[in-house]
Amino acid sequence: MPDPGQRPPPRRGRKARAGAPPEQRRLAGVEGGRYAPLAEADLARIDAAALEVLSTVGLTDAPPFAVDLVTNRGGRLTADGRLTFPPPLVEAAAAGLARGFTLHGQVPGHELELSGARVHVGPGGAAPSVVDLETGRYRDATLRDLYDAARTVDALDHIHFFSRSLVARDVADPRALDLNTAYASLAGTAKHVMTSVIAPEHVAEIAEMCFRLAGSAAAFRDRPFLSFHVNHVTPPLRFAPEALAVLAEAARPGIPVHCNSFGQMGASSPVTVAGCLAQTVTLVRMIVAWLVDPEVKAAFGARPMVTDLRTGAMSGVGGEQALLMAAPTQMARFYGLPNSCIAGATDAKSADAQSGYEKALAVTLAAQAGSNLITQAAGMQAGLMGVAFESYVIDNDMLGAVLRSLGPVPVDDDTLSPALIGAVAGGEGHFLGQPRTLARMQSDFLYPQIADRRSAAEWEAGGAQDIRERARARAREILADHRPAHIPAEADADLRQRFDIRLPPR
Repeated sequence: MPDPGQRPPPRRGRKARAGAPPEQRRLAGVEGGRYAPLAEADLARIDAAALEVLSTVGLTDAPPFAVDLVTNRGGRLTADGRLTFPPPLVEAAAAGLARGFTLHGQVPGHELELSGARVHVGPGGAAPSVVDLETGRYRDATLRDLYDAARTVDALDHIHFFSRSLVARDVADPRALDLNTAYASLAGTAKHVMTSVIAPEHVAEIAEMCFRLAGSAAAFRDRPFLSFHVNHVTPPLRFAPEALAVLAEAARPGIPVHCNSFGQMGASSPVTVAGCLAQTVTLVRMIVAWLVDPEVKAAFGARPMVTDLRTGAMSGVGGEQALLMAAPTQMARFYGLPNSCIAGATDAKSADAQSGYEKALAVTLAAQAGSNLITQAAGMQAGLMGVAFESYVIDNDMLGAVLRSLGPVPVDDDTLSPALIGAVAGGEGHFLGQPRTLARMQSDFLYPQIADRRSAAEWEAGGAQDIRERARARAREILADHRPAHIPAEADADLRQRFDIRLPPR
């Protein structure tokens, strides 16, 4: 019986091709940007509304250091404590921010070029639970689960980075949690790692760990393999002072930052898509980072979410949510800024059909819009409250298909081939034996690793497994066999001597 991930034998009447199926191709940094839900005139109107909000309404709860930074550049603190941002400051920041930069892995080959409409996909979130691979039941996530999640992602071709997906519930101390989250993620994958930090005083220790792995602070700054998600603006229009301080502490040693803001349309943001965008796409998150360090590597992370107005609960799925990821991406490209979004926060509790269609819709629109980083695109279940290892495997197939759909369609004399069409039509009657068919099979087609393309009879004869069963088997294989060793033993020993590492040695 052929492996479910292989291309099945041709049906009767087709000539079988000898040899193994073509190797999988890594699709990273493919250009999106062909989908544009907003008209050109609408982009300018939304920008003008966002600028008006910043200059006339401003934000509350700004910590003193942020007040000093902004007021020294023309901002104003109103009598009721709102920090406003004048248009010249916004325009100066928009002109001064980096138009693109590269995030790296710990080893070459995992670069993420954040520019233009280049698309990269990966997981994300902060789920407190994991779907146990053996029992199928939700349980509290542990530090080992986080490490295993990173190992799983490390082995999957179409997942380009590892954004911390789980909260280790077995590490209670906040400082130890931040440090060990970074360590377990870095130990589990050579791909770029994204995490977050609870308190600003935790940043220095994580930075020192990265410097030791890189060889020096300068080497890390030149090729940063870890970055921070910082949700330092909370709707409606309030700073999160601790998170803003984290952003400042991260920018100083050269840790790239993803400047995120989440609002719920209809709850903490206006109920219309346009109004929600006007509140969410303000450049305030980027301005503060730029004022701290004009050379900061910062990604624009406007991430509005949908409210299910029947219950008031957050729902990260549906047609509206897909629009709310594509439209801010279009605004980020209007500003010319590196950007990220979330797509894939399914409400489904298992990797079922609901999970598949909710993820595929949101990720496809975000990718077609040209989001540089699509987080939460793999592994997440239950509205970001849980992670399933089999979902990483299934979503890897889905992400490969989405990325393949971004490819351009070459139209030239070679691809049109009218002479070849005539020769085949008057001769053998099919193109399967043509040399260019074999060549194009290797270069133009991406074959699924888990999705089953066998006939119904072959599928039944092989045990009639559904995709979740096949994905669980593949996840078990990865966790049994894939042992990343990109951190040398002596470097790992140094980290364990210097820091409070809770994960047992490999």
